[in-house]
Amino acid sequence: MGVPEELFYSKDHEWVKKTEEGKVQIGITAFAQKELGDIVFVELPEIGETLEAGDSFGSVESVKTVSELYAPVAGTVSATNTDLEDSPELVNESPYDQAWMIELEADQFDFSDLLTAEAYNQMIGENA
Repeated sequence: MGVPEELFYSKDHEWVKKTEEGKVQIGITAFAQKELGDIVFVELPEIGETLEAGDSFGSVESVKTVSELYAPVAGTVSATNTDLEDSPELVNESPYDQAWMIELEADQFDFSDLLTAEAYNQMIGENA
């Protein structure tokens, strides 16, 4: 699965997308879900929780391990993907579409600390 060009990426393997509504959606990358293996549980924050960039906002549990999720940008949680409660396998099947995890009302849209698709591809290529 390719790395979508229109998204931004963290070094912790989360992706970030600015929505048409002026919010930010966050999920984990295809590389991350592949490394984790079959996802069996996703824990997400409460709506209204305020996050700083770098804060843990939940975790994903796979058949291999449990991995923390980190907010790549600051903001207030405005929505969570409740579909993941009953269908955590969506993270493996559709990491960039159906398996977004949280939506934030971002404090700002400064993505300068994030990676472009090209830079993320280079990073995972070095780690692969």
